[in-house]
Amino acid sequence: MKNFFASFLGTLAAIALVITGVMVVSFGLLVAVSSIKPEVKTVESGSYLVFNLNANITDAPPAFDGMGPAALLGGSDDSQTLQLRTVTRALRHAGADKRILGVVLLGNLSPEGYGTGFAALAEVRAALADFRESGKPVVAYLNFATTADLYLTAGATDLVLDPYGSLVVPGLASEPTFFAGAFERFGVGVQVTKVGEFKSYAEPFVRKDLSPENREQLEKLLGDLWGDLLADLSEDRKISQGDLQSLVDAEGIIRPESALKAGLVDRLAYRDEILAELKSATGRTAFDKPFKQIELADYARSLPVHKSHAGREIAVVYAEGAIVDGEGEIDEVGGLRFARELRALRTNDDVKAIVLRVNSPGGSATASEHIQRELRLAAEVKPVVVSMGSYAASGGYWISAYGTRIYAEPTTITGSIGVVGIHFDIKKLANDLGITWDSVKTGKHADIFTISRPKTQAELAIFQGMVEWIYDEFIRKVAEGRKLDPAEVRKIAGGRVWSGREALSLGLIDELGGLDAAVAHAAEAAGLDDYTLVEFPQTQTFAELLAKWLDGVVPVESSSRGLVSQVVERLEEQSKTLQQFNDPRGVYARLPLEVNVR
Repeated sequence: MKNFFASFLGTLAAIALVITGVMVVSFGLLVAVSSIKPEVKTVESGSYLVFNLNANITDAPPAFDGMGPAALLGGSDDSQTLQLRTVTRALRHAGADKRILGVVLLGNLSPEGYGTGFAALAEVRAALADFRESGKPVVAYLNFATTADLYLTAGATDLVLDPYGSLVVPGLASEPTFFAGAFERFGVGVQVTKVGEFKSYAEPFVRKDLSPENREQLEKLLGDLWGDLLADLSEDRKISQGDLQSLVDAEGIIRPESALKAGLVDRLAYRDEILAELKSATGRTAFDKPFKQIELADYARSLPVHKSHAGREIAVVYAEGAIVDGEGEIDEVGGLRFARELRALRTNDDVKAIVLRVNSPGGSATASEHIQRELRLAAEVKPVVVSMGSYAASGGYWISAYGTRIYAEPTTITGSIGVVGIHFDIKKLANDLGITWDSVKTGKHADIFTISRPKTQAELAIFQGMVEWIYDEFIRKVAEGRKLDPAEVRKIAGGRVWSGREALSLGLIDELGGLDAAVAHAAEAAGLDDYTLVEFPQTQTFAELLAKWLDGVVPVESSSRGLVSQVVERLEEQSKTLQQFNDPRGVYARLPLEVNVR
């Protein structure tokens, strides 16, 4: 026993030393990185703007500015994240920049989370189209290209495919994962209360396959989205939609010769041949020198900062990610955090209009209402324009409904006006491990939120009543915000998802268009010719993120939890989705877990 305690205490001492070392190094990094500024590169005359597609294109600014530890070593800490507005602004500016000879697109898109959806890509396509209006070439080189890669690059003036590459364009598919079998096996109980026959958010937890209603809505949604993609590709490549669909169905993974014959690409060439052509075009002859170029991210940093117009600001608020109760993480829409920021923008006289950019599947009904409340109050004193990204459904639509004008892309996934409650219990799992519970209570329903047992029928009736009340409120709010008959809203609600194009015909949005169109309308509504854009959330420096992390690590004597416990908690990996089940009433307005249309 003595040896055990000695070993145990020695281990604790070692852990303490490691933690102390980490904190010392962290403070050193904080001081060092605070002085590092992003390098602004010079743009050589006659350069190509290189758009490296190996990135995730997000609506919101990156949470981190990229100047991390690698910068201390003279390298770069490339987060592979590009903000949508950064991309579109750089492309449009390059069209009028005499130093830029053309644009070259290389690589493959790297979608992550809610980034790089088809609605965002539609805005990038529009910016590329504006660039082409300058008469400059757009060269795109593809190897193993996905549907999204082809969709983005199809309008290039010179679309090149590797002779041994492929176009992976089989159509769109959604393949949700179902956990009901695993929950049954391990003894996790799930009970559902919901309103809306198409509200399928809880299906992965209680079913092993798609319900007929969910299958119906997914088939319609994917059909609508594919129809828009097919139309755009057909127009770009001058191929009939029928011929393109036939090729997709015949091959799926389209070989180079077939792609060239059909006109999906302009020519076949190896990468070195394209690089040699670009060297020649930019006047480079030295063997060891690349063609004149500047990366899109570097070019964006070199652009002049917008002139500040005091008292003439338009705030763009990015609601990107799942909507959760409380503050939320960096990649979540925390109800309290966003409501607080919207309140500050509402009372700030310098802010003349607010543009809410939504790229969210929804989430907590309570958090959604907190955000919507502040938007409604803001709309009473200044224009509040909504721009929907790739996703603006369920809770994402809840927060959008009172916008003075709502924009969406044809491929935006929206609607899903429905409510669901999910109730987990671990009674069987715990009992199998020899764990049991007992209780004492002062009221019949005092332990209604317990996870130690399934809900009784009486308790389920209470939750069902709550869900139905929230659903009625959802219907009322949509009808009021969109100036629609509540009876008509019920017909298109039921938890059903719609494409942006369908949403326009149903009256759920006002106009097809992207973020730029929404900002332009907000400026017009506010009577602004010149204005400054301010964004929330803002990109944080590495020093700011490190300081925030360190702020959460407090000495043992001033915390109710030990330092070791805090470190362990930070290192624990938990299911992100299950963490987001934090609505205080257990009521959610959210899309299904997976509507994968890539």
